[in-house]
Order: sequence, then C-alpha cells, then structure tokens
Amino acid sequence: MKKYYGQISKLSSKLNEIISYKMNIGNEKIDLNKNLGKQINIKFNDEINCIECDRKINKTYMQGYCYPCFISSPKTSDCIFKPHLCKAHEGKSRDMNWSKKNCLIDQYVYLSLTSNLKVGVTKHTQIPTRWIDQGAHFAIKLAKTPNRYKAGLIEHKISQYISDRTKWRQMLQGKYENIDLLAIKNKMKKLLPNELKVHIDNDDTVTTLKYPQPNTLEKIISINLEKTPKIIGQLTGIKGQYIIIDNLYVLNVRKYTGYFLEINFC
Repeated sequence: MKKYYGQISKLSSKLNEIISYKMNIGNEKIDLNKNLGKQINIKFNDEINCIECDRKINKTYMQGYCYPCFISSPKTSDCIFKPHLCKAHEGKSRDMNWSKKNCLIDQYVYLSLTSNLKVGVTKHTQIPTRWIDQGAHFAIKLAKTPNRYKAGLIEHKISQYISDRTKWRQMLQGKYENIDLLAIKNKMKKLLPNELKVHIDNDDTVTTLKYPQPNTLEKIISINLEKTPKIIGQLTGIKGQYIIIDNLYVLNVRKYTGYFLEINFC
C-alpha cells in the first residue's frame, strides 16, 4: 500500500468518454479512476503553505493564497471573478507580463448546463477543463474574443438573462433541466449589441461530459478538513472538483489547494 504525502492542488482532468481524473499531491499524480471502489484514507496534519510565496500559513484566501499574496498577485485580481473589470488591454495590471499570457489572449464565452444554465468566461487553453471543473453536463461555445475584457462585456450582458453561478449540491446530484443549449445560444446572440456580435463563435458543437460517478447521490455531506482531519471510506465517484466518499461525503479538492495531505488507497 503506497502512501502519498504532499501539498495538493486542484484535480487534473481529461475529456474522454468518461472523464479521467488525477489527484495532484506533491510531485505525484494519483489516477483516481483506477482507484474507484477502493478505500481511501485522507489525513490532514494542519500544514498549509501559500501556493504563491510558499510560506507557512494558518488559512488560505481564494484557494491557496496567503493574505499578502491574495491582495497583490495578478492571479487574484478583480477580473478573475469579473472579467469585464479587466484593464490589461489598457496596460493596467498587477503584473503585465502575467496578463499578456492570460488576459491578452483568446478567451471564450460559453454556456453550460451544470445544476442550471450558466454563462462563463475562460481562456482558450482551458476548454474543456473549465467545463469539467464546474461539473457541467453539457457545454457550448458562445463567443471568442481577443482579450478577457471583451469576453467580460459579453458575459456581463448575457448574465442579465442567465446566471453565472452553480448550485453545487444539485450539480453533484445530477439535477438539471432539459435545455437546448444551441437554441439558447441563438437566442442570446441576438441580445448582444453589434460591436459584440462580431465575436460570436460559429462552432455550434454541444459537448457532452460524463463523470466517473456510478451512483446517484440522495444526500450530501460536505467534508471540512479543519473539523474532520481524518477521512476513511470508499471512493465512489468524482465530479467537478469533488471526490465522493461512501456515496455520501464530498470533498472539494480545489478548496483545499495549498494543504498538505497524506493519502493512501487499499
């Protein structure tokens, strides 16, 4: 029985017929799909390091950062949550070199169906990873823009009609309405002003995403590592950024980015 120990980050994923997942811990990558059905043991020893400066901290901000890095890093700028506030196209940024690689590149505005219809923005390199991270069941590209600001303008306009939030419990339970994403795309693009319509993406492919989650969740209990530092149970599924234990308990791995865990399977 191999024991893994190290700082964790969000789950890595790959779009296959059934999405494949890996747990990143230290320098190791654990194939979670191969461990479905096995007993998983997780232990948190109260050790957390900032993922930006690596100093030891007691709590994280915005999934892995210490407070000083949270208020100074370009990765935690306002435009991460609100792309329409991005100023990189004006030469304003916490770090222009970072923004050139992340904000001043092609961005997609997309529609997805998680627990509900959702609109979002992500850089072109994060399709379909972003959809998987959110636990989307179906997704379609709406628009492609040359920078984050313009994508944010489209998202901001569409969000008047469609939410940008996900109801995570319903997402995990697979509860969603039967919605025609292509029909919604055609409806939404008519609502955009002409200067934004030029960015509409002609790719009307609706991507279907299937997760390694054999059983339906009737009840969900969220795991808090501070309150429950030792977890033992059967790995019964993975969806979004959640691992599912005993078809009841769920751990949001991304939430605990920066934490040091000990993990083993048997």
